[in-house]
Amino acid sequence: MSVEVGIVGLPGTGKSTLFRALTGAAADQYGTAHVGMAPIPDDRLSEVARIVGSPKATQAVIRVLDLPGTTSAQLGAARAADALVGVVSDEAELESLQLELLVADRDHVERRLEKVRKDAKSGDPKLRSEVEELERVLAHLDAERPLGDFEGELPRELEPLTTKPLVPVVNGPTGTDLKLEAELAELPPEEAAAFRDGEPSALDELVRRLQESLDLLTFFTANENEARAWTLRRGQTALEAAGTIHSDMARGFIRCEVVHWSDLAEAGSRAEASRRGLQRLEGKEYVVEDGDLLNVRFNV
Repeated sequence: MSVEVGIVGLPGTGKSTLFRALTGAAADQYGTAHVGMAPIPDDRLSEVARIVGSPKATQAVIRVLDLPGTTSAQLGAARAADALVGVVSDEAELESLQLELLVADRDHVERRLEKVRKDAKSGDPKLRSEVEELERVLAHLDAERPLGDFEGELPRELEPLTTKPLVPVVNGPTGTDLKLEAELAELPPEEAAAFRDGEPSALDELVRRLQESLDLLTFFTANENEARAWTLRRGQTALEAAGTIHSDMARGFIRCEVVHWSDLAEAGSRAEASRRGLQRLEGKEYVVEDGDLLNVRFNV
């Protein structure tokens, strides 16, 4: 699955610094959204690659958007995101950011309501029903309540910001030094680790928090060419995992061979894992577990 996260915050809080630290990409054009990919660290991947004999290991990634401001128009690209990272100078500023997101949702709903009201003059009962629903949504926002608290089903077209998980990052003495993290991200991993002197990376911790907020798990594929990590929502199936890898795999899905990475590590090889009965065949309804190594059999 393609996981997308939007970085939001008030001006000068360090959004672009965090973006550079996470993705290695420069946010060099002020006032526009920037897009980059942030790798998801996972020590298990290198072990899977070693055992299978894959010369290349490719981490799973999160697509990251650096949003230029907090107006409804500037935040438009974040409406399709799965979660938001809120960069703030201190904890008190988080409330201000949440209010900005709520105001952006209100503006977005109000514009939608104006359009649907005009279209509803045709007498279409579905549009009239949507007008009534949007009026209730707008009243909810006018009461300064986020749409995550709205009772009832929201119109699909809204893609509200205040229903998304918001993971805060405090940039400053009481939180994370994002400038330092961006500098460390440019160093070779062993040099950055030596500088941290055993302390965990704040960026790795942020990615972990994002995974938890989105309820993501990681599964692996590996062959003689490449070992690769992929993300999936908890509760999703082998068929959905196949579709994450390639649509043809899902379309022609037959079965998949499954072995947990820890069982593979203990056995030392796929052949030995199979001999011990640790590798099994599963169908499309199999619920994938975190750390599963999948080999999808398919025919198109």
